[in-house]
Amino acid sequence: MPVTKSLSKLQKNFSKKGKNATIHPKGRKYEKLVKATMREDKIAVKKKLHQDKKVHELARVKFMQDIVNSNTFKEQPIFDHAHTREFIQSFIERDDVELNELKRKRRSNRPPSNRQVLLQQRRDQELKEFKSGFLCPDLSDAKNMEFLRNWNGTFGLLNTLRLIRINDDGEQVLGGNE
Repeated sequence: MPVTKSLSKLQKNFSKKGKNATIHPKGRKYEKLVKATMREDKIAVKKKLHQDKKVHELARVKFMQDIVNSNTFKEQPIFDHAHTREFIQSFIERDDVELNELKRKRRSNRPPSNRQVLLQQRRDQELKEFKSGFLCPDLSDAKNMEFLRNWNGTFGLLNTLRLIRINDDGEQVLGGNE
């Protein structure tokens, strides 16, 4: 008989047995249910982490696309790493106004709000990544720039975009999807 790992299939099989299908706490069926439940929880956590990573990566690329498609830079075909470094700094500083406002509104004897803690943690994490190499689209390649300017904002087409890592000195470091 095939081994069922899915929680929904196990529950369905156990409910077919009868109305009052009680499961003994030390029985095989109970152990199967526990394993299936733990497996479902583990898969849900991995899905959430993967989804968060995708959303964060999309936000970075969309920010870069908005900058290179702005009226100021519309005519420039490619950018050097110094410009890319400035774009990354502006991406990291995107929430500084809100963060400073939250700090200003907070009374001195009160703990920071959840929003303030979240923004500060995200900013600190991005600055830490920027020191070692921030993952962003390669703006020094003409084909990559053309693709970025015409990108429709979906994650499926993001795999064809060439990504590189730029550190806080404006130098390309190892990493990315080269």
